[in-house]
Formats: sequence, structure tokens, C-alpha cells
Amino acid sequence: MTTRIFLSAPDMSGTEERYLVNALRSGWVAPVGPDLDAFEAEIARRCGTAHAVGVGSGTAALHLALLAMGVGPGDAVVVPTLTFAATANAVVYTGAEPVFVDSEPDTGNVDVALVERAVADLRREGRHVGAVVPVDLFGACADNQALEALDVPLLEDAAEALGATRDGRPAGSFGRAAALSFNGNKIITTSGGGMLVTDDQAFADRCRYLATQARQPVAHYEHTDIGYNYRLSNLLAAVGRGQLSRLDGMIARRRQLRERYAKAFAGVPGVRIVGESDPDSWHGSNCWLTVIAVDERESGWRAADLGAHLAKADIESRPVWKPMHQQPVYRDARSWLTGAADRLFATGLALPSGSQLQDAAQQRIFDAISEFL
Repeated sequence: MTTRIFLSAPDMSGTEERYLVNALRSGWVAPVGPDLDAFEAEIARRCGTAHAVGVGSGTAALHLALLAMGVGPGDAVVVPTLTFAATANAVVYTGAEPVFVDSEPDTGNVDVALVERAVADLRREGRHVGAVVPVDLFGACADNQALEALDVPLLEDAAEALGATRDGRPAGSFGRAAALSFNGNKIITTSGGGMLVTDDQAFADRCRYLATQARQPVAHYEHTDIGYNYRLSNLLAAVGRGQLSRLDGMIARRRQLRERYAKAFAGVPGVRIVGESDPDSWHGSNCWLTVIAVDERESGWRAADLGAHLAKADIESRPVWKPMHQQPVYRDARSWLTGAADRLFATGLALPSGSQLQDAAQQRIFDAISEFL
């Protein structure tokens, strides 16, 4: 019997256990406490921002940031079409309308020139563009510095990119604010959780206030705004602190694994590592997921064929995100498309990329790939 190899399983050690036990023994088990305060400060330092607000998910961070930006009904918000649904859903929570923009063919990240065109088109139609929300896809930062130059508030969805860099800046440092995710499959995890990071103290204070049911600072329960139960617990923050202390080692192992994939496919016609041809994405990426794109005309096989072969060996792989403009729930949304995201969805396959994968598990993966080839 063999154990299943997952795409990006949590990487836990005794470090996290020590942090968690200490937090339990301290008595701080509610969504406040010294570990939450420390985790926020440590994440802010890592992202190069002045402030951080721990929340229950990356989606909650996106929702709060959009609210603090004043996004609401009637607004259009530009979102990459190649992303997980949470990015678009957070826009809908505010009553605004997500509009979708296609990808760069090489990296899958949002096409900056197309974003500029979409914003211009919307403004000519008299629409107010409340924000642009680029996604740092698969752990590589989008060209956020170029997007900052547009006259639109920028909210960086860095859910997949903690520890990545671009243009000498860390993921999370771009725009008015950024959202991080600590879901179970992310580069570090708190089981479930997220973080909002920003340089703006008033912005952080507003998000923290909304995340704690918008309670007024009085002895009785007083509410003048609709708030949300979005704060991260002190216990989960303790786990996150243990994970964060090991982040660089986790990134190094994921990068080594990507380099091994690159060598395995180097001589295979029609196969490329997504983002490999872009030095900024390749070297600055945290290598959260390694994704290949397969040109069936050259390779003679499809990405799905390799995925099916790996599944027989109890090895998880996954197609890239189904573009939002293809999702039934967003079938009526406005989109600016080139076909790049559709091609990546049709030809892409995410391979097991976890930092917890030991030598034996890695060898199983590469043996299965070699057998398929």
C-alpha cells in the first residue's frame, strides 16, 4: 500500500506544535491575544508593510479591503479571469460588479495592457472603476508595479505568493492593500486563515473594526455599521508563527522541486514550465505550484493524459483554474479576452509541489512521469 501524494499538502513540524501548546497554556484561545498580535507584526515585516490584520480567510481579507476602499453597488472592479472564484466573489459581496481581463500567455498573470484598455473602455461608458485586483498566480507576482501606475486603486491578491518578490519588492507590498491566504494548501498554513496588509494605519483600523462585528468601544454592545465575524484566532495565529519561521526553507524545497521538473521535461517537445521564460516570475516566485503547459501538436499527448496516469499512481495533479468568464455563475459578466486564459486552462496541469514531499515521494512522482513519457 502507498499513501496518496497531494498537490500541496501542509508542511508541519515540531515547531508549530510548540507554538500552539504555548498558546493553549497561556489561556488566550479567543480571536485576540499575544500570538495574533505577534503574527500580524511578523507578517507585516515579511511583506514590507506597516500594518497587518489577521482574519479568517484570504477571501475575508479581500472583502474587507474592498469595503475599506469604498467599493460598492454600481462600481466595476477589474479581476483576472484566470483565478480562483474567491477573488471575484469578494467583489460581489460588496454589491459591485466583477469584470474580467485575460492573462499574459507566459505566466498566466493578468495582462496589464488589457487592464488599461478595460479601464479606459469602462470610463468611456461612464462606469466608475472601484479597484483593480491582480492575482499573484501560482506564487509569482503579477506586474503590480505597472498596475500601480494606473489611476485606479489597487488591491493585490497575494493569496498564493507570500515570500515571492518582484521588482525588488515583496508580495503584499503593492497597491493600497493586499490579501494573503493561509488555507491548508498554501505556502504556509494556519489550517484556515488569512491576512490583510497595508501601509495605511487608518485603512488597517477600519478593516479591523469591520472584522470584529463593527463594535463601538463602549461597555455595552453598540453598532453603527454592519460588521463581520472575520478575526483570526490566537491559536491559529500561533500555528502561523511556527510556519512563518520556516518559510524560507519551504520555498527553497519547492524551488528545488521545480528545478527537478524543469530538467525532467527539458527535452520533451511541446512542454514548458509556466512562467519559466519570464526571469522575474521564475526567480522571484515562491514556487507555490509548478504548472506545465502542453502543446498536444508537438508532444502527441494532452496534459489531461498525464494527469490521468498520475491519478492511477495515487498522485494528485490538477488543471489550472477554469477562467471566470467560463464559469456558469459569471456567464453574464463583462470580459476583455485574448484567449490566453482559455489556452492555459485547456493545456495546463499543476503538479505536486509541496515542501513536505520527501525523497521517496518525489521519486514516485518522477518514476510515474518517466513511465508515462
